[in-house]
Amino acid sequence: MERSLLVNAALATMEQGAGGYGLIESAAIVLRDGRIDWAGPCAAMPADYAGWEARDLGGRLVTPALIDCHTHIVFDGNRAREFEMRLEGASYEEIARAGGGIVSTVKATRAAGEDELLAGALTRADALIAEGVSTIEIKSGYGLDIETELKMLRVARRIAAQRPVRVRTSFLGAHAAPPEFSGCADAYIDEVCIPALEAAHEAGLADAVDGFCEGIAFSPQQIARVFDKAKALGIPLKLHAEQLSNLGGAALAARYGAMSADHLEYLDEAGVAAMAEAGMVAVILPGAFYTLRETQAPPIAMFRKHGVPMAVASDCNPGSSPLASVLLSMNMACTLFRMTPEEALAGATREAARALGLDDTGSIEAGKRADLCVWDAEHPAELAYRIGFNPLHERIFAGGA
Repeated sequence: MERSLLVNAALATMEQGAGGYGLIESAAIVLRDGRIDWAGPCAAMPADYAGWEARDLGGRLVTPALIDCHTHIVFDGNRAREFEMRLEGASYEEIARAGGGIVSTVKATRAAGEDELLAGALTRADALIAEGVSTIEIKSGYGLDIETELKMLRVARRIAAQRPVRVRTSFLGAHAAPPEFSGCADAYIDEVCIPALEAAHEAGLADAVDGFCEGIAFSPQQIARVFDKAKALGIPLKLHAEQLSNLGGAALAARYGAMSADHLEYLDEAGVAAMAEAGMVAVILPGAFYTLRETQAPPIAMFRKHGVPMAVASDCNPGSSPLASVLLSMNMACTLFRMTPEEALAGATREAARALGLDDTGSIEAGKRADLCVWDAEHPAELAYRIGFNPLHERIFAGGA
């Protein structure tokens, strides 16, 4: 039996409904066999743990480990030239229609071997882990053929075998139509996307199914066909929606009982209400907003009004969000979108777990996984306040340092 007792800590438990970060001063945490056995004030610690050897955390702040619930970290190549093009005045849509964007990454990713893709993905995973991330969601979507979509998902699984991190995969075959299907998106859905989804499911590679519902990608009707197949296979759903326009993607995802809709800058109140009724999470992705120099922010006030929980993620990808930092994402969510530091931390812990359908992590509570961060910080607001600064002292993964 593995067990440990951590004392002299300030706990931000992030428990639902606790308020004020669920902050407990002069606290202790008991870990047993990779789970949290007990957490609370040292003075209230049950006598059963009195004889355990204690490790003093020196008054440091302890939070749930961070969760990056939206990434695209498996890819090859880079799009630095497109970054220059945007600064010269080209729009995201113009770059995509000129053969850049997602399609340029597809070409490089198809040509790369699994080991090459893994090596690149591990550098990005390591950057996230170094900031205290314990769980990473990883999407396919840069293959857009059956072989490469499966290759990407296999690489994502290999990351969890090589690093102390939990990986959740999302099949994103409906990311864009590849050049060989230009102007034939419906044929791509029928001949590539749905067969690739079936193959990914059969191989146990897809924890969720995602799609990009946008004018430069797929219509709600086309996404619905992918979702119909996913529902038939029993796979949970997510959706990129309302990033560049309002096509009703979030409402579509709500009708299908999706876990989350992500981006959402152009979402209207009817879409917010649909998400609230369906119990969905809004995944806020400030990195793409920042990189694309967008001006319309997601409707944060409406999410609050309708009680839609908000997650925060990096959206780490080679084009629209080349960002491998959840801490910076939290700062951006506060600075650009006026989320509170408490909302940002909840978004990178409890609500990020909810966006992935995980109920065993994201808060410091008895029975949850012992995925924790120990910070050189006095107050949890510091995590969203600092820019380009990593105060992580120690990351605890499944009870082990």
